[in-house]
Amino acid sequence: MVDHLANTEINSQRIAAVENCFGASGQPLALPGRVLLGEGILTKECRKKPKPRIFFLFNDILVYGSIIINKRKYNSQHIIPLEDVTLETLPDTLQMKNRWMIKTSKKSFVVSAASLTERKEWISHLEECIKHLLRKTGRQPCREHAAPWIPDKATDICMRCTQTKFSTLTRRHHCRKCGFVVCADCSRQRFLMPRLSPKPLRVCNLCYRQLLAEKKEEAEADRRPTEPIHSAIQGYEPSSGDDSDKSDDEKAEQWPADTEFYTSQVSWSSFHS
Repeated sequence: MVDHLANTEINSQRIAAVENCFGASGQPLALPGRVLLGEGILTKECRKKPKPRIFFLFNDILVYGSIIINKRKYNSQHIIPLEDVTLETLPDTLQMKNRWMIKTSKKSFVVSAASLTERKEWISHLEECIKHLLRKTGRQPCREHAAPWIPDKATDICMRCTQTKFSTLTRRHHCRKCGFVVCADCSRQRFLMPRLSPKPLRVCNLCYRQLLAEKKEEAEADRRPTEPIHSAIQGYEPSSGDDSDKSDDEKAEQWPADTEFYTSQVSWSSFHS
């Protein structure tokens, strides 16, 4: 189907329509060989609360943005190369059903579909595009992924010290490595994670110590290049920020205490241990 549509007028018109909806704030999307395969609205689990987002699936990229006027105007355009994407199906929660995670080296986040059938179709089309693209480029699937941010409403206290209580004056922060919700005292350190940003990013104290240890181990390995290395250096998974949350209201239901987050296989109470 991709080869059939690649050079057709209808494909060019569809891509032009998407570009027009994003306006001047969006990046050009028309490229030779690029095909728009489908679009739809998915619910994205954001930092403050779940929000609808428009998604466009191309044969080589996934594009999504905020909905201003459906079918007419979008903003906050994000472009994700499909060869960097890994998918993971997630269990339902009380708030959201038909969930799965879109994981990349720079940003990982959870989305949900309106039905189980819709989720299966999205995942099927995405996986087919990813497989075709990797086969075409000869690249291996991405194995290092950014950690998704745990929603703000998941906890009223810092997930590291478990002492500081958040309030209007005491802000929540997110560690860019583990994605935990932490207080300022537990996340005063910054660490350079080149895959995510050219600038040092906020990390919690525990992740900072781990990253320093990894950096020291890498430096020692570089000083003895002729010696065999028997253990692989554990890679870290930088987290990423959220999109368009600052302008939204923060009225969201409290997450239940037994909510399971992503692939942790542990409940919220276990984060305190």
